[in-house]
Amino acid sequence: MQNIVAIVGRPNVGKSTLFNRLTQTRRAIVSEAAGTTRDRQYGKVQWGGQEFSIVDTGGWVVNSDDVMEDEINKQVRVAIEEADVILFVVDVTNGLTDLDNGVASILRKSGKPVIVVSNKADNFELGHQSAEFYSLGLGDPFSVSAVNGLGTGDLLDRILSLFSKQSEEEPLADIPKFAVVGRPNAGKSSIINALMGEDRNIVTDIAGTTRDSIYTRYNKFGMDFYLIDTAGIRKKSKVTEELEYFSVIRSIRAIENADVSILLLDATRGIESQDLSIFSIIQKNRNGVVVLVNKWDLVEEKDNIVIKTFENAIRNRFAPFTDFPIIFGSALTKQRILKVMDTAKMVYQNKQRRVPTHKLNEVMLPIIEQTPPPSNKGKYIKIKYVTQLPNTSVPSFVFFCNLPQWVKEPYRRFIENRMRENWDFTGTPINIFFREK
Repeated sequence: MQNIVAIVGRPNVGKSTLFNRLTQTRRAIVSEAAGTTRDRQYGKVQWGGQEFSIVDTGGWVVNSDDVMEDEINKQVRVAIEEADVILFVVDVTNGLTDLDNGVASILRKSGKPVIVVSNKADNFELGHQSAEFYSLGLGDPFSVSAVNGLGTGDLLDRILSLFSKQSEEEPLADIPKFAVVGRPNAGKSSIINALMGEDRNIVTDIAGTTRDSIYTRYNKFGMDFYLIDTAGIRKKSKVTEELEYFSVIRSIRAIENADVSILLLDATRGIESQDLSIFSIIQKNRNGVVVLVNKWDLVEEKDNIVIKTFENAIRNRFAPFTDFPIIFGSALTKQRILKVMDTAKMVYQNKQRRVPTHKLNEVMLPIIEQTPPPSNKGKYIKIKYVTQLPNTSVPSFVFFCNLPQWVKEPYRRFIENRMRENWDFTGTPINIFFREK
């Protein structure tokens, strides 16, 4: 199980800059909501031989200070619910503000590990000014400069030291784990209720494998898998269900612990920005994916043209990865619910697929010979041999050649597409590597 670190703080203290520094990337998941743009970011951090997830929401663009304070408090409460460690970012150049004190009062009551990150300490003189943040009552402030990286190594060491090392009961490793994910009101609870209804046959419930995920073992109709349930198990008294940040951070927990993610879309609302965000998280975690268009019973016209148009729209929005199954069903009427589980099992098997080396070379080398990589500055790339790597989370293949550095992304996609045409990797990502022979 991976730990989650949440970044909280008022706008313009450098949360996104710190996120980019720790993840060593500037990639962000961007979504648009009516009337405002919210920049929601999710990434992985590797430090000291460990990996953990980090989540940040950008500044909220709102009309008044009162609304802004309310929205920030919502984010802080979500972080308290979901994160293992909270980074409370403040701005040393501006000093303490009333908004900082308001956030700190919530964090003090949480009982969660909190690190005060005194950002924008670009020199030693500014670093000394961080002392005023002791008054927050949240321990020693860490003076950092997210812009130039000063102090971030010590901060990462501190984060790792706060992760819980308690051993937790794990589900059986050889049984598939399926997570039901999606934005609020897409029907996650209904799907789980349809599967685990009164006639259910549950062999084992493992509660607490992660703080917010419940592994329920489903053993019925010839199927045996763990269903990772994240729907409806959080207290809603303090957290607004409509808050995008909440559903995304909750999905992260489920996706990271799953083999296959079942992504629910609402047929009555189409594809929204939050669906793209969750799909992106599925891809970053190299999960298999099945897309379920739920509430299909509410759609009036359901002929083949409508279905095909909907499918094409989904694949276009989720491109470049388009080789995944799409099922149109309904949790309310239980239409095609068992087919969803059968398909998830098929995707899981595709993730385990192994292709014999001799078969790989028999099929792929003639294709490569017919369509070789484009020459680069007069240099010709010759691919001589291909094999599949053992013991990988998704099917991974190495193509040995003389000049791997000259193989560009379009040709990599060409190779992947030819492999998908010859072997069934529907629903699962695959890795293509080029190495020197």
